[in-house]
Amino acid sequence: MAGLVFAAVAPHGFPIIPDLSEDAEGALATRAAMQELGRRCAAARPEVLVIATPHGVRVDKTICLAHVARGAGTLRWHGRQVEMNVPVDSRLTDAIATAAQDLGVPIALAAFAGNRRDQSVIPLDWGTMTPLWFLGHGRNLVGHGDVLAPPPAEDLGPSVVIATPSRQLPRSSMLVFGEAVAEAAARDGRRVAFIASCDWAHTHRADGPYGFHPDAAVVDELVVAALRDNDPGRLIDLPEEQVANAAIDGLWQTLMLAGAMRRVPMRGEVLCYEAPSYYGMIVATFEPLRSA
Repeated sequence: MAGLVFAAVAPHGFPIIPDLSEDAEGALATRAAMQELGRRCAAARPEVLVIATPHGVRVDKTICLAHVARGAGTLRWHGRQVEMNVPVDSRLTDAIATAAQDLGVPIALAAFAGNRRDQSVIPLDWGTMTPLWFLGHGRNLVGHGDVLAPPPAEDLGPSVVIATPSRQLPRSSMLVFGEAVAEAAARDGRRVAFIASCDWAHTHRADGPYGFHPDAAVVDELVVAALRDNDPGRLIDLPEEQVANAAIDGLWQTLMLAGAMRRVPMRGEVLCYEAPSYYGMIVATFEPLRSA
């Protein structure tokens, strides 16, 4: 009966992880907002986190789902390191894949290493690790050689589903995929959270890797307004030229959230926006209008 009980737009600038940086590279407000997001998510008691990342395993013209038993990864920053090893939820992954395919969304299932699913793992990117650090997986694991040890069985945290969209798909496919997530979650019956892992304009500063463009501030303002108005779906109409000029990476995952909200109406709150470096970060939470 539960289904989708929480959702969020969460940044993935990984210096916000406390173990990696004391000052969050200037994004202390974002770090505090992510800690509040973590508290709100914990209060919703999700059993599975569906996380959509722009930086995972991509397959052209599909939405790629991790078809593995676990995800594992390492982030390093200025001599510091964090490691993560999380269980991937096979049941909900398969249900989302089926629901999306039934609705006409092309799906790829990706695995690595072992030929059996229970032997397979997928690398975790910063788009998954950064939000997950604040959502029940904030522990630094001890490695054994080249192998990351999973946490104790009693401290696994929520299992995860990992989705990575191809930007070669129409934007409308993201909305439909979000509907499939909500549908599959409702059928599953467990408590599910959807996390859109997003950083926004990457052209705020001339000394950044993407240079400066005035559309960075324009696009970030439009996105913040859409989230504050509880209408992320209107971002489907962002002009492609502005999307490219601002070099955003959050549009596709946020449209997935908008699709999920078609099936499960939610009320959102923007907790923070800031761009202390060359890219913008938004923290926003969403909770169902009905009790779950």
